[in-house]
Amino acid sequence: MEHAHHDTEHMGHAGHMDHTGHAEHAGHGHMDHAGHGKVSWAMAAKATLHCLTGCAIGEVLGMVIGTALGWGNVSTMILAIILAFFFGYALTLRGILKAGVGFRAAVRVALAADTLSIAVMELIDNSVIALWPGAMDAHLADPLFWFVLAISLLIAFVVTTPVNKWMIGRGKGHAVVHQYHH
Repeated sequence: MEHAHHDTEHMGHAGHMDHTGHAEHAGHGHMDHAGHGKVSWAMAAKATLHCLTGCAIGEVLGMVIGTALGWGNVSTMILAIILAFFFGYALTLRGILKAGVGFRAAVRVALAADTLSIAVMELIDNSVIALWPGAMDAHLADPLFWFVLAISLLIAFVVTTPVNKWMIGRGKGHAVVHQYHH
């Protein structure tokens, strides 16, 4: 995000131009105005956990709906992925809108913040499920379903956290959302 665009967007948001009130972030991997700087693993893990929450909601809901409708594995997995993106974006969008940003601008920020993170997470967790023997045929009442889902989301979290750390350190991903946190 260019500084001129950033400055124009935030005129009227008290405290954003000089980051007043952000003193609580000092020493915790807070980035400079450009969004670049040292990023802590805790900051990256928090961003990834936020993404994981939306993905998990979408995954489970998609699998429940697909199973309830008697859909096949591929259709159910596609629905789960679509809903994972939807809920991942929705959680980010909720926070940005709450900060007073207009809907169109908030959608752009959510897309910029979460697309790569959700895509990596979905690739990893769906690959684990697809490759785990018997997981694709496990039903919601089967403990294997929940065990493999939990393992797949854990692996996705572990793989996606360094991706988010790298992106935040370059002013991308959740770094663009960070400016809206009060």
